[in-house]
Amino acid sequence: MELSEIEAFVTINRVGGFTRAAELLHLSQPAVSRRIELLERELGAPLFERLPGGIRLSEAGRAFLPHAQQILAGVEDGRAAVRALEEDEAGSITLALVGTLASTQLTTHLQTFHRAYPRVHLKLRTARSDEVSTLVQQGDAQLGLRYFVDPRPDIRSVLAINEPLLVVSAAQSRFFAEEPGEPAALHSVPWVTFPLNVGSSGEPFARVLERQLVLHELDAAERIVIDSLTAQKRLIEADFGIGLLPESSVEEELRLGTVRILPIAKLQTLVPVMVIYRRQAYLSRAARSLLATLAPEANVS
Repeated sequence: MELSEIEAFVTINRVGGFTRAAELLHLSQPAVSRRIELLERELGAPLFERLPGGIRLSEAGRAFLPHAQQILAGVEDGRAAVRALEEDEAGSITLALVGTLASTQLTTHLQTFHRAYPRVHLKLRTARSDEVSTLVQQGDAQLGLRYFVDPRPDIRSVLAINEPLLVVSAAQSRFFAEEPGEPAALHSVPWVTFPLNVGSSGEPFARVLERQLVLHELDAAERIVIDSLTAQKRLIEADFGIGLLPESSVEEELRLGTVRILPIAKLQTLVPVMVIYRRQAYLSRAARSLLATLAPEANVS
């Protein structure tokens, strides 16, 4: 089994096809196909199902994928360890984060790190929480910032900050004749929320909302289920309902005056923002310094 074969397999899965993978790997498509054939022959099972509309992982491919990702990530760790022998507190770090977190106090921490370590090039990649975890797991990012603890056994999560969740409505909402101050004032108002089904990127936020609604006897309220934070905000702006949203996610809408925060302190709550990294990953001195800046409680040798 060759590393080039594993790299071809992971790349095809990531980009969704042989042609695009060949372009990224600077190979011909037949060369990529040959690598997959050799890998499938060694594993004794097909890794992809060829469908009229494209490809998808076979059952064997789904079983092999996390191991292939760990192999590539381990190789990248080895390269980083060798580079670190000469680079000391220099080089580059890739940090994957949920985009809205750039509006939190974490930005100040990143500025502090940049001033303290000017020779370190910090690369930022934005993604959803589940995508942040995948980037870290695959070794495409040394550290990640996401909401909630990552459940994967090979990922460690360390608390960075707790971010407020606030009740948000349209700036001029038809649901309120006067400023609501208590949860009971919302008994007939629909809530815009993420799906509760396991696997949804927003499922933890949906569970937090459900807990708050049950706690304050609002669980009979209508739910407008949307698996997109941006779409949720547009519906709230259009006054279809209200939402319980991260403070950082509505910064622009508050500035533009399209939404407002309802002063209902009993419904406001906090959600954890976690720094994540692979448990078996090699973290350079610079990466450990960034981790300590973002999460002072982290204990990484």
